[in-house]
Amino acid sequence: MQLKPTGIAITAVALALPWIWLPALASKHDTIAVLSQYFGMAALIAMALTQIIATRLRFVELIFGGLDRAYVLHKWLGIGALVAILLHDTVDAEMRGLGRETVLTEIAETLGEFSLYGILILVVITIATFIPYHLWRWTHKIMGAFFAFSAFHYLFILKPFSNTDPLGVYISGMCLLGLLAYFYKIGPHWMRRTVAYDVTDVSSTGDATAITLAPKKRAVRHRPGQFAFISFGTPMGSEPHPFTISKAPDEAGNLRMTIAPLGDMTYNVNGQVSVGTTVRIEGPFGRFQRKKSTKPDIWIAAGIGITPFMAWAEAMQPTDTPATLIYCVRNSDNVSHLTELKNRAEALPNLDLRLHVSHDQGRLSPDDIIKITAGQLSQTQVYFCGPLPMRRSLGKALGERGLPQRNFHYEEFEIRTGIGLRRLAQHLLKRL
Repeated sequence: MQLKPTGIAITAVALALPWIWLPALASKHDTIAVLSQYFGMAALIAMALTQIIATRLRFVELIFGGLDRAYVLHKWLGIGALVAILLHDTVDAEMRGLGRETVLTEIAETLGEFSLYGILILVVITIATFIPYHLWRWTHKIMGAFFAFSAFHYLFILKPFSNTDPLGVYISGMCLLGLLAYFYKIGPHWMRRTVAYDVTDVSSTGDATAITLAPKKRAVRHRPGQFAFISFGTPMGSEPHPFTISKAPDEAGNLRMTIAPLGDMTYNVNGQVSVGTTVRIEGPFGRFQRKKSTKPDIWIAAGIGITPFMAWAEAMQPTDTPATLIYCVRNSDNVSHLTELKNRAEALPNLDLRLHVSHDQGRLSPDDIIKITAGQLSQTQVYFCGPLPMRRSLGKALGERGLPQRNFHYEEFEIRTGIGLRRLAQHLLKRL
């Protein structure tokens, strides 16, 4: 699922709209100074959009596509806002004859400086993915406060138009929407679309922990392959974390999250979550779903990437399009949900399970996949869930062998991502 054209169009229009009024301003004032004003306005628009996307309200996926893609846009809007702020600060925005400065003007100028350095630090923390998740989440909340400083800066500085002019109303409206979105996110859980669940089972499955949940009252209605945010509460902390629901929907609304110890929070799940713990669920999100096809599918799971395919396999019917599930693991000692998958494959004539142990068989190669498709790779739908380097490598190799890009499906499940600095450093080191 790619970012929806509607989301791209709305973002582009929102950023371009000030140019309806800027040419008239440039005819009366210094052009460079007006350009600097635009950089400041573009930063405010971009920050407002990031706050709106962060609400995770239903319309976000309707407009932008899957939440995973919306968060990629969220990241780049944040980086773009920082660049725009730096340009606004660097390019001379001085304009004469705009009026006398007041105390509010001076405060606005000071808050503008605070927001510049604050946003710079927080964006660096965001893209430096080696910084622990819990620290990033805490600092990320402050981003909205610096956005509020920037909005105050905009409202009370001297500028070549009034806040009641059409341009002023538009930028003020974007600031208001962004601030409302920020307060919605930091407000109590009853303000947001969350549902209470009780933990009914905690069990180990391979290297991961499977947590089964039952609704206290209202249940979450999800589709196979979707994910949800779960807040464990103390002692795990109240910050929501996204996990794929590794269970097909049932009438009772029960959920299951299979969590691998991959981060600073997930290492502690097995020891700190027990039966009876109450958690809050927000979601579901995501659009990682099977496409209609007359040809057999290929599902490729690597490690904990098996989770969406667990739900797919459980929901699969004997009359559905056949699928081959390639489950890639390092070794065969600790494989999550293997018995459950084998039982499901035995019960379904159209599900072929193939365990690929890299320790014994080496890395999964494009040729391995091509053999399964019997030479019909260009007509096959390939679905992948696993580590980013493996996805990029396989996607590129399969594309070179004839798989259309539109037939290679995956989910950008990493809500927090860097900007490729590590890959750039590795590329430069190879060239030295």
